[in-house]
Amino acid sequence: MQAQQLLALLAGGEAVSGEWLAERAGVTRAAIWKQVEALRARGVPIEARGAAGYRLPWSLQMLDIKRIRAGVPASLRKRLGSLEVHWELDSTSSELQRRAAELGDLSMMLAETQSAGRGRRGRHWLSPPGLNLYLSCFKRFDAGFASLSGLSLAVGVILLRALASLGIAEAGLKWPNDVLARSGKLAGILVELSGEYQGPCAAVIGVGLNLRLTDALREQAGQPTCDLASLVGTPPDRNQVAAALISALAEGLGQFEREGFAAFVDEYAQHDLLKGAPLRVHGAQGVLDGTGAGVDVRGALQVQAADGLHCIDSADVSVRRV
Repeated sequence: MQAQQLLALLAGGEAVSGEWLAERAGVTRAAIWKQVEALRARGVPIEARGAAGYRLPWSLQMLDIKRIRAGVPASLRKRLGSLEVHWELDSTSSELQRRAAELGDLSMMLAETQSAGRGRRGRHWLSPPGLNLYLSCFKRFDAGFASLSGLSLAVGVILLRALASLGIAEAGLKWPNDVLARSGKLAGILVELSGEYQGPCAAVIGVGLNLRLTDALREQAGQPTCDLASLVGTPPDRNQVAAALISALAEGLGQFEREGFAAFVDEYAQHDLLKGAPLRVHGAQGVLDGTGAGVDVRGALQVQAADGLHCIDSADVSVRRV
């Protein structure tokens, strides 16, 4: 029995005996135990209930491409390129980059787990199987890199739109690409560009969204985190969340292509967690202390310091509230 099959059998949240699992798979109970331990090592909190067997502390939904596709409105579904769901990839964004030449516009890649999920500034993104959402989108643009200023901020707005469609409105945005709720990181966005400066070019947009985090995963994250379970008790069905995000990306990226970040700047301001906050910015030019003054129409962070207003264009900086 493979780990994917085992997780699917435990997904209902009911206790399942090791003996039944072994008989179903035609393997020994020791083989089942090894797969249980492998999933536990990846962050899945499988409990042992003595003679009752193994169980998860709550039910989960395995990603189902048919259910995801059905959850996307027909008018938006027509715009999508490929839509794929995998058990494991090194990274959904890396897979899109490898296959960029063959992919249609607005191709979507999802995985139940990633072995090398990537965050901003080279950080590792924890990707336990079945608990959260790991999705990347491939989008082509006729114009060049200069026209894509503010894209990662626009994707943050798009993600909040998807959450709002699911009845979740508690999250906010931290420049340049973090979604926070209750002072913890709820989602991360990574945009990687390729192509010509003057155009055409393409963007691979990776989104990691926390639906459920265990205490052990929070500790591994090394920073304050949040998940949808903390916000609403029982998170929405993972396939419903995936469909909502894909729909919002298909619609929102089309809007960005037509109008740029200017179409999102007011909406971003409504959710800007840094505006009016005391900030410390660490970058190549040293340390800057000041007060968040929102973002401009290009998506640059504005910081009001003692010597005037500074605009921070580079995402390769560290911004902290103080």
